[in-house]
Amino acid sequence: GGLDDERRRTMFASIAANASAAVHAKRTQFSGASVKPARAVTMPVAQRRGDLCVRAARVAGVEIPNNKRCETALTYVYGIGETSAKAIMAATGLENKRLREFSEEELTQLREEVEKYQIEGELRRFITMNIKRLKEIQCHRGKMHIRNLPVRGQRTKTNARTRKGKVKTVAGKKK
Repeated sequence: GGLDDERRRTMFASIAANASAAVHAKRTQFSGASVKPARAVTMPVAQRRGDLCVRAARVAGVEIPNNKRCETALTYVYGIGETSAKAIMAATGLENKRLREFSEEELTQLREEVEKYQIEGELRRFITMNIKRLKEIQCHRGKMHIRNLPVRGQRTKTNARTRKGKVKTVAGKKK
């Protein structure tokens, strides 16, 4: 006996080890494809799960993209186009680099300059009030707004489909 018991234990241990290896191989196998053993993946500090990563800067209540250059990123704010963005950059004297490279002081300086412009909700309200005024005084432009037709003197007999919408066919219109 003693030798047989020892041999049985070692055989049992090797069988158990092979079985657990087979189970592990089965688990890691994906539709018959061989899977390489998992390696420790090192991620950049800012991209680990749970870490805070700033993807956009807030200017005038709008999140503008971090990975774009400042002039381009400013155009994401309603009421700031390319010309206004260039004027803002010239007024602040900041370099046109990517937004993520800006320091907090530079961002503050940018925000203060943008605040001088009429943008976002304030601009939308201003435009809406102007259109409302034109409608109330019943001028030609106001009437065109009311009838949902082009306002700036374009022809309306043909075309103007963007303003008019889909064609509404009228029976007996042709001669």
